[in-house]
Amino acid sequence: MEETAKQDLVFLELRRKLQSGILFVRGDIARDGADVKVESKHDSLLNIQTADGSYQVNLTPGVSLVETSCQKSPGSSEHTSHFRLRLRVEPESEAPCSVIGRLRVNVTYSFQCQSCGSMVLQDRAFGRVLPLPNGNWNALVDDWCCHPDPFANRKLLPRDGDCLLGDTFILLARDSSCEQTLTRQDNSSQKASAEQKRVSKRVMLSCTSCSAVLGEELSAEVLKFYITEILVKPGEDGGCDITRLSLEPKSDSIRQRFLEQTLASRLVELSSAQSIFRFSIQTPDGTAVILLWLLNTDTLVASFPGESFISTGDVHPREHQSCQAVQAVKVLYVLCSDSKLKDVVDVWEKDISVHPLPLPQSSCEELQKLLMSSTFRLPAFLRCMNSYQVAYMRM
Repeated sequence: MEETAKQDLVFLELRRKLQSGILFVRGDIARDGADVKVESKHDSLLNIQTADGSYQVNLTPGVSLVETSCQKSPGSSEHTSHFRLRLRVEPESEAPCSVIGRLRVNVTYSFQCQSCGSMVLQDRAFGRVLPLPNGNWNALVDDWCCHPDPFANRKLLPRDGDCLLGDTFILLARDSSCEQTLTRQDNSSQKASAEQKRVSKRVMLSCTSCSAVLGEELSAEVLKFYITEILVKPGEDGGCDITRLSLEPKSDSIRQRFLEQTLASRLVELSSAQSIFRFSIQTPDGTAVILLWLLNTDTLVASFPGESFISTGDVHPREHQSCQAVQAVKVLYVLCSDSKLKDVVDVWEKDISVHPLPLPQSSCEELQKLLMSSTFRLPAFLRCMNSYQVAYMRM
């Protein structure tokens, strides 16, 4: 019963490519399922009627319900009723880009701390915006180089006016504008093993205003910023940020939404450009925290969490609720800290096709909580697939 209480009252998953969807209604409001009616009042508006009230889902333009296509699935249980739908789908628009996909040459940008909104770098324009090689490129050198590795012990670093794009970070040349806005944090320690001493050379960069870690100092001239920690705004339009989340008053939900959007968009970009679907979320020192398997990128989701409704003491409990269906990616994941799944983790770590995605330690922990929260809100029978947990990340 406790697990059911965490579950969303209504959860809707639509698949553009399959032109179909599935609707889950929690048992305490669906009853035997006969009281649930689904109809499309007009294009792109889905109305779900239950005995307790109505739930309206605004679909994205170009997606609508095929009338009379809603059929109750025989797999329904006492805890959840589910219904299958058919959709009309127009050609899909492009998925939202991450900041990595939006940076351009000869455009002036300002960089802000995502946590507090303080300006970190101002009025930076780039003569070159170039992608760095694939995260596993060093391991593949021997396969396409017939002589000793010419890149051994050499780093690819930006010159003045360059912006180099990694998978989850950008590299910039240092300038005088960051002297008052960034603080260096040396991780050195007196008592350290050989491995820890190697890691201790890492110098982290934090926001002077709020102490949030934003990236690393790779050398005296080169800065590394993680895209999960900064907002990037075109200089000529301070109200438009290309990270797509405005600087509203800060809260945990705003931060989680930003992290979710940023990483989901980046996963879609990498899978589309490089046909990569399995990722290892790692800390800056290469320690794997989460193994992530990207399943679907054509998904729309909408949900009505139980805590969002009017309390039962009100006159019209659950009378009417509405929400917007949003693009999302469906993922399978494994937490590397789970000792029961050590065999799965070992196999992934030895597989060169698994793509590493480095993030600050704090962001790895936030992502872990975000994925687990998504899992717990799903109907119980949807939460697992073999050894993996199931989650959705909204774009």
